[in-house]
Amino acid sequence: MAENIRLMQGNEAVAEGAMIGGLRFFGGYPITPSTEIAEILARRLPKVGGKFIQMEDEIASVGAIIGASLAGSKSMTATSGPGFSLMVEGIGYAYMAEVPTVIVNVQRGGPSTGLPTKVAQADTMQARWGTHGDYIAIALAPQSVRETLDLTVRAMNLAEVYRTPVTLLTDEVLGHMREKVTIPEEGELEIINRQKPDVPASWYKHFEITPNFKSPMASFGDGYRFHVTGLTHDEEGFPTNKSVEILAKLTKLRNKIMRYLDDICQIETDGMEDAHVAVYAYGIVARAARQAVQMARARRMKVGQVRPITIWPSHDKKYKEIFSSKNLEAVIVAELNQGQLVYEVQRLVPKHVEVISLNRFDSELITPAQILNKIKEVR
Repeated sequence: MAENIRLMQGNEAVAEGAMIGGLRFFGGYPITPSTEIAEILARRLPKVGGKFIQMEDEIASVGAIIGASLAGSKSMTATSGPGFSLMVEGIGYAYMAEVPTVIVNVQRGGPSTGLPTKVAQADTMQARWGTHGDYIAIALAPQSVRETLDLTVRAMNLAEVYRTPVTLLTDEVLGHMREKVTIPEEGELEIINRQKPDVPASWYKHFEITPNFKSPMASFGDGYRFHVTGLTHDEEGFPTNKSVEILAKLTKLRNKIMRYLDDICQIETDGMEDAHVAVYAYGIVARAARQAVQMARARRMKVGQVRPITIWPSHDKKYKEIFSSKNLEAVIVAELNQGQLVYEVQRLVPKHVEVISLNRFDSELITPAQILNKIKEVR
């Protein structure tokens, strides 16, 4: 058992989780603070028959992983804010073409080149709204090194099940911090592979609109003929201007996610049963929030914590239930940005509940003491 325990960096955990999840293709371009992910996978993927390719830039990287996925490989890239900005058009193509793949964004300060070696959570909204048009994004945010491993596997599973890009939002601190991690035993984590068609080739529709909105996916070379385009298309993949087919396609992109919020969305709560104040925090900030809540509870303050593990999509019904307590007076939203998810919280709490921003965007972490002081101000 001891040999399965390792001191592991967050970026290393991404690579480890990807290998466990069945990754067989990585296409990327080095960028601080995500580069260790590429370095590790460059060594490990060839040993299991996978492929690693360093592309000339991030635009080419996202194109490469889309192509690899269409050819049947589980694929992934890793980047940071500036690279993600370059990728968003390609990610939009993957939404429209329903191509499963994973994009890891190890966030750093911005905008532009910003702060390559410093922490931020300022790409949270970009993970949802980065590309144009109507689509529903999935984005996950771990708080620990082990959870980074687990959520990398989960991101790959969700991508395969729902035939969609999935974003994993980590950050510079989580990517480079080290923690003791017990490597999962074989079979411990669920691994999901994409659903393949079981119909004759002449019957196959690559974008079939099924009753559950999930379409089987053939790979190039499987013997099925299909067309792939970023244009709005019919069930066979050919461009269309017919309003009924446009409506059907865009409705499918929405329903294949929104019908399954209970499966996709993970929200962690602690102490909310009697809380007068709630601290809402995600990713690396959730660790400081947990300690601050424990410190407040030790002082007999009725404080709880809400942690979205799935940042997008938002499970509005669950959040409204969580925030519905008559005792709840205020929600403190702690973020390493100038305020992004605070607006999501504002629209989900009852009118009597005050929503308070606690923001830090000077490249340093929010501390438990800062959160505790904000709790004291509210109480």
